[in-house]
Amino acid sequence: MAERERLLTPPLGGVFVARAQVMTAEDVSRATTRIAHEVAERNHGLDDLVLVGLQTGGVPLARRVADALETAYGQAVPVGSLDVAFYRDDIGLRPVLPEAVTNIPWDLTGLTVVLVDDVFFTGRTVRAALNALADHGRARSVQLAVMVDRGHRELPIRPDFVGKNLPTRRDEMVDVSASGVMLGDVVVK
Repeated sequence: MAERERLLTPPLGGVFVARAQVMTAEDVSRATTRIAHEVAERNHGLDDLVLVGLQTGGVPLARRVADALETAYGQAVPVGSLDVAFYRDDIGLRPVLPEAVTNIPWDLTGLTVVLVDDVFFTGRTVRAALNALADHGRARSVQLAVMVDRGHRELPIRPDFVGKNLPTRRDEMVDVSASGVMLGDVVVK
């Protein structure tokens, strides 16, 4: 399944065709605010907390969560980005995007890291992210926030903060943006 999905996914080929909108822009905004409050509550504030967005979909979501935290608590939370392409167990099957870079300008030792991604699927990307994070220090703890948890676990990993649980078929695709969450298919053109 994973190889077929990657061959159909841009830039190699295929186009995402939405079938249904499952979250509106307002739903995504509310879920982002709720995730931000849950992060602050679980961690008893924002001290020694950093957000790290997974390339590419998790980075804009991490920035929106950071903005919601600053609005609600008046404290800026650092945001970094993490590209896990070279840490994946399916390297060579997934395209490496040149704009997907890692930017973690601080040592993570002793910090609480909240990994942020748009869609949680099999758990393999998060497994790769945990390995990649180790190159940046020994975090006190690592938590996971996602906008959509679509199920289909292949590893015993689950998110701590979820915007929406969305049961899907394995062959469906989920697209998350600030304008909403769409469910659809990749069509080869």
